[in-house]
Amino acid sequence: MIKNATLRQLKVFEAVARNLSFTRAAEELYTTQPTVSIQLKQLTEIVGQPLLEQIGKKVFLTDAGRELLKVCRDIFEGLSRFDMLISDMKGVKAGRLQLAVITTAKYFVPRLLGLFCQRYPGIDVSLKVDNRERLLQRMTDNQDDLYVLGQPPEHMEVELKPFLENPMVVLAARDHPLAGLKNIPPQRLTEEPFLMREPGSGTRLATEKFFRERGVKLKVRMELGSNEAIKQAVAGGLGIAVLSAHTLALERSADELVILDVEGFPIRRHWYLAYAKDKQLSVVAQAFLEFLHEESKLLSEKYLLGITGFPKPGLRNEN
Repeated sequence: MIKNATLRQLKVFEAVARNLSFTRAAEELYTTQPTVSIQLKQLTEIVGQPLLEQIGKKVFLTDAGRELLKVCRDIFEGLSRFDMLISDMKGVKAGRLQLAVITTAKYFVPRLLGLFCQRYPGIDVSLKVDNRERLLQRMTDNQDDLYVLGQPPEHMEVELKPFLENPMVVLAARDHPLAGLKNIPPQRLTEEPFLMREPGSGTRLATEKFFRERGVKLKVRMELGSNEAIKQAVAGGLGIAVLSAHTLALERSADELVILDVEGFPIRRHWYLAYAKDKQLSVVAQAFLEFLHEESKLLSEKYLLGITGFPKPGLRNEN
């Protein structure tokens, strides 16, 4: 019976199941691959069912393995929550925060975490940056404490806490013919080649919704998988693009890019902190929620586009 398994065996199994690799699990646990294999063999004998299948060099979970992985995550999450609760009772905020964020959020979330860790030096933070599709899968699998995304997920029972503005702006090369023009009609952009994020991206979903509502069909020249690639392509004159203003926060200068003054822009959106509705938040996760709530006004002033030095004709208080 599984109740006879040791925590060590379950930790080894969880690491292998998550990485689908004996080698990476051994490296993560600071042990040897033969030790990992022995622990898994003993656990498999206790369960009485195969937990993993190895075909060639690839490792796959069996049905029993997938169910045991869910159990392991519940056990470790519960133990971690208990440790944090005891620390809180002692008047010390300590533990681990596992945060997963959408790729665009990487431009500001590390700064927030820096402020958070300064306030709570006893808290360790794990940050995972992923695209929207993989982030939603992580949320479904309950792999993290909290998630940051800009487009609320559909068909998922989640709690959403808006905490920071996320304005979307139209970018072009500085020498673009539309640069410097005022109140450009959205219909005018049908004449321009557009650069888009991959299908399913929150940025793309918001962009398509904006133009679809206005009966505007864009001429997509290229799909690119990162904001950095899009900015480089825009600067190279390959087309224009809609991106979050936060993607400009790390730019050194405004020599190559300009924000176009397009009617209806910026698209007013928010960043959301999300978690499953039935999820019991740890003390540390609750502390991070309270931190964002307390600091939201300061964060809005500090991290919006005004700090980047870019021209801001598009940042008006309009829809």
